[in-house]
Amino acid sequence: MNIIRKITSLVAALGCAALSYGQEIMTLEDAIHTARHNSVEALEARQAFISTYWAYRSYKASRLPSLYFEGDVMQFDRSLSLLQSPEDGSLNYVSSNYLQNRLGLKMKQNITFTGGVLTVLSDLSRVDQFNSNKGHAWYSRPITVEYYQPLFNYNQFKWDKKIEPKAYEKGKRDYLETMEGITINVVYAYHNLLLAKMNNDISQSNYENSGNMLRIAKERLQLGSVTKAEYLQLELRMLNDSIAINETAVQVREAQMVLNSLLGYDESFEIIPDIGTYLPDIQMDYDLVMEKSMENSSFSLNNELNLLYAESNVEQAKASRGYSFTLNARFGLSQTGPTLPQAYKNLLDQETVGITFSIPIFDWGLGKGKVQKAKAAQEVVKAQVRQYENDFRRQMFTAVSQFNNQRQQCLVSEKAMKVASERYELTMHRFREGNATVTDLNMAQTENDSAMRQYISDVSNFWTFYYSLRQYTLYDFINGTDLEIDVNEMIL
Repeated sequence: MNIIRKITSLVAALGCAALSYGQEIMTLEDAIHTARHNSVEALEARQAFISTYWAYRSYKASRLPSLYFEGDVMQFDRSLSLLQSPEDGSLNYVSSNYLQNRLGLKMKQNITFTGGVLTVLSDLSRVDQFNSNKGHAWYSRPITVEYYQPLFNYNQFKWDKKIEPKAYEKGKRDYLETMEGITINVVYAYHNLLLAKMNNDISQSNYENSGNMLRIAKERLQLGSVTKAEYLQLELRMLNDSIAINETAVQVREAQMVLNSLLGYDESFEIIPDIGTYLPDIQMDYDLVMEKSMENSSFSLNNELNLLYAESNVEQAKASRGYSFTLNARFGLSQTGPTLPQAYKNLLDQETVGITFSIPIFDWGLGKGKVQKAKAAQEVVKAQVRQYENDFRRQMFTAVSQFNNQRQQCLVSEKAMKVASERYELTMHRFREGNATVTDLNMAQTENDSAMRQYISDVSNFWTFYYSLRQYTLYDFINGTDLEIDVNEMIL
């Protein structure tokens, strides 16, 4: 009997009952689709990407001007303050009793190229005094421009501009690779369930066949054409088949629970796997695989990021050797007056500019040590990246070779399965006619069982190798397109 037809018949028979609640006939493609949408691992991957997306959005927002509405409202102060007289230097406690309110708008812009911060401020304050000199005063600053610029320091803005876009792109690729990893797990679990169900079916079929052959052997034993030892050997085989039925039933249950967990189904849900016969006729080209893996996968981006982080650490170590120079500049217009209009008349300009610095005289090599440590770490990263690239090329070569050999292996094992099935049928027929021994029958049965299991294993390996290459390259070799994600759909 053709094994594909046999399995298809089994699936069709089971499918009649599968339409009831809690059962579903499912192809490998259906299982992959379900796992990508329902599994816990897929949910975790989506949330990880969403976190990366908003981190990138925050970075982009930090490059844009920020506008703040700020103030100090109902700042009441009634206390004694210690003041020193400018005339004779005496110290006296002076009573304070006032209410202060301030409202303003402030715009802030980070300057990526220089690492400085530009601030534009406009505010208005009012002070109400409640002591013996009752009254109020207004203080306006229609515009004040401030600029803060660290000199010779580590420019975080510049390095963020280099790193953050790559980190975001790596987040997208990590998500796609995780999805392909989920697919690989489903391929393994799906075929494991298929193999377990096949083993259970084989055990039941073998048990029935052994029972039929045992009845024939019993008749031939009386005729003397079968020895007692051969009869017992066949009886032992039937007993072993009955034990295998229970063992394989447990394996089916375990495999079902593993697949259900990946698909996000309850453990009681029963999936009827459909083996299918489609194997894409494609041949992998090593150069194309390497090109796509370097273009699309997170591997190359991860190496680039590691090199950038190492370079950034060296720059930061150089900037933190103890030298500190900072430029502060301010220009503004202001005025004060007893009434609001007067606070905006005859505005007075104010300018301040200056550089503050700090230079270590003795640091006992502390700054130099930080720099040398960062440089040593950078050299290690460079060596690691070179080694990773060599290992990755070797890994890609092995993956391509495995896949290109596997399709032929599947064709051979399918043919071997058909031959073994036909031989088993012929051996049973010969045994019925008395032209085959029990040993011949057992050997044919064992080879038939092994050939069926080998075919399922080879098909599983074929899809595992295929999706592994998709994970390495983020490229759909069947349709000839790069794998992409819809960011807008992801974040909704």
